[in-house]
Amino acid sequence: MSQPLDICIRGDGIVGRTLAMLLARERLRVGLVSRPAAPPATDVRAYALNASSRTLLESLRCWPDAQHATEVLTMQVKGDDGGVVNFSATELNVPGLAWIVDVPALETQLGEAVRFQPQIEQLTAPRPAALTVICEGKASSTRAELGIDFEITPYHQSAVAARITCEVAHAQMARQWFSGGEILAFLPTSGPQGNSVAVVWSVDEVRAQTLLAASPEEFCQQLQAASGNCLGQLTLCSERSAWPLQMARAQRWSGVHAGKAWALAGDAAHTVHPLAGQGLNLGLADVAALAQVLQKREYWRSVGDEKLMRRYERSRKADLLATGATMDGLQQLFGRNGAGWQSLRNWGMKGFERSGLIKQWVARQAMGFK
Repeated sequence: MSQPLDICIRGDGIVGRTLAMLLARERLRVGLVSRPAAPPATDVRAYALNASSRTLLESLRCWPDAQHATEVLTMQVKGDDGGVVNFSATELNVPGLAWIVDVPALETQLGEAVRFQPQIEQLTAPRPAALTVICEGKASSTRAELGIDFEITPYHQSAVAARITCEVAHAQMARQWFSGGEILAFLPTSGPQGNSVAVVWSVDEVRAQTLLAASPEEFCQQLQAASGNCLGQLTLCSERSAWPLQMARAQRWSGVHAGKAWALAGDAAHTVHPLAGQGLNLGLADVAALAQVLQKREYWRSVGDEKLMRRYERSRKADLLATGATMDGLQQLFGRNGAGWQSLRNWGMKGFERSGLIKQWVARQAMGFK
């Protein structure tokens, strides 16, 4: 006979598995609902994780090795009219600005940890629990069943992702270009000495389809032109994928349904533009905050206490409000074409590069140092 659950987590992606591990560490009985099995596919995505996310995952012994978690030592951001912003881990006195993590490697690490954690029961369907946490992603069916409004602001752009090998080694530098309303990022992968990068190219929806349909040679030629040939000859070494970009936020992140508490976390609660690589960092911050609220609860409160969920919701909404507004503002500034917008953003980039302490503060915020 199955044991009663304290918490049921719907969604076993990175956010759901991380939360399950955090709660199991507190000796809570956790049910983790798996997604239906899908045909195996090559995942070309990579996440830029900050220092806070790394510390969290290391505490669970789920951090991938250096080959699959490449440390970023420098970052260069270029505008389309001479604007340049540079960041350096050495100048900020930190070990790394971020770590570019391969999605399959991180999912495998967490999957193995979950499998050997006796407090976690892997489920094929939800079971009753004092608290249900919804980590099903932006298209969450449970959120829709609960009737929670998910306010979406479409950007009418798609992110095109791929992996490429380069003639020149990446030297642990992340690179980003803002040009003509498009945003291109080269994220270093395959370890410190690697010469491959993960590409994320935010373009309008029509151009995205053109890039997906282009031959590998044509695609790389366009990448070389957009990147100023900074890494020499480029070769496509993966499939290409694309997804629509949006900012979205659930109106409510917690509540009670049929006498049981629920909460949202990760993309089920919010999505932001990927231009600053904060999406998964925000999701991991959600589960860290929820686990802390439950850990520090008064002894008389159950894990399904509505007041606890409101504490979690308030703390995370406050953080997301600032981050979401910043990401949206940057997208509006850099996602627009025209001479006026070009002059404005490049003027701003030049001023920011010379801003000293302001630049350092912004960088440390992005790294998760609050």
